[in-house]
Amino acid sequence: MYDLSNVKILVVEDNRHMRQLLLAVLRALGIRSTREAADGSEGLGQLSEFLPDLVICDWEMPGLDGPGFVKMVRQSSDSANPFVPIIMLTGHADASRVLIARDLGANEFLVKPMSPQALYTRIMRIIEEPRMFVNNGGYFGPCRRRRQIPWSGVDRRKSVQGENAEQQQGVDNSFSGGDNDLDFGWELDFDPNNQLYDERSG
Repeated sequence: MYDLSNVKILVVEDNRHMRQLLLAVLRALGIRSTREAADGSEGLGQLSEFLPDLVICDWEMPGLDGPGFVKMVRQSSDSANPFVPIIMLTGHADASRVLIARDLGANEFLVKPMSPQALYTRIMRIIEEPRMFVNNGGYFGPCRRRRQIPWSGVDRRKSVQGENAEQQQGVDNSFSGGDNDLDFGWELDFDPNNQLYDERSG
């Protein structure tokens, strides 16, 4: 188990009880730096101010909902960080929502009520299996097909023994249960300074 005390997480959830539950689970996992927002609009403001390493976002919220939030983060020209990993939460497990969340650019999908272990598994998957970002004109977000890539970003984790965690190999894996092998015309990787590199896929 990693020391996650340096990881910054933003929770975007309209239900106050669920927000507090999520924050309590994150604290139990050793995450000390968190912010919360009650809707997507407030979440966008916190994204700019707090600069989180990861966002946990609910689907159904008044005003700017979860899908709208993800779309703004990934596609808006003034997004504070279009690369930030996003875990989408929802009370509905239907496949259509999984596909919508994936195609908007969410990294992971989690159905409520969720267990602490399920949330931890999603966070670990994002940390240990980073995926390159793609832009094919109609989609911008983490690659939705499986491919091994080297990770060149900043590793904010520390092992429980206090040693720096080794750099991990990223895996382009789609959502659990997904079997679509999508093809993209352009693939974009990024360095620690979020500099983009264009690469024509073969």
